Amino acid sequence: MYPGFIPHWKRRHCGSGYDERAGMGGGHGERSWRPGWEYTLSPEEDAAALGFGSGAFGVRRPLRFLAYKLGLQESQVAELAKILDDVKTERAQAAVDHRRTLSAFADAVSGDAFDHGKAESGARLRLESADRVKTAVLAALERLHAILDQEQRARLAYLIRTGTLTL
Repeated sequence: MYPGFIPHWKRRHCGSGYDERAGMGGGHGERSWRPGWEYTLSPEEDAAALGFGSGAFGVRRPLRFLAYKLGLQESQVAELAKILDDVKTERAQAAVDHRRTLSAFADAVSGDAFDHGKAESGARLRLESADRVKTAVLAALERLHAILDQEQRARLAYLIRTGTLTL
């Protein structure tokens, strides 16, 4: 790519305020264009860009994203944080179980003879882990359904259907 084209591309794709953010004209402020393609924001600017003021929730991105997209109230956001934490914990346990499964499969094939018992225990662990994740996701969806109103449920369904939100 011709190097002179990069500022043109960034202006086109990063919005009309690219020149000011990149330090080309206007004040330089604390914001800067760092190497790479994306404009970096401080956490406060990031929250303000999503319409939350100056870091009103102080939470991680998936929660902020859903709170913004669904138009949640603070009480709903608090409950959503609990729901997401439960699912995150179960998925972390599933990752641990996945590593244990791989270890059991490796142990089964590493000996002189195939150890069917170790392979069976690894496969059973994999199924149990998948079942726990399934149960956690279903419980999360049920709890989420209970805290949302009809319009918010429709927005959530749209996010799921379009692949914007993965479960």
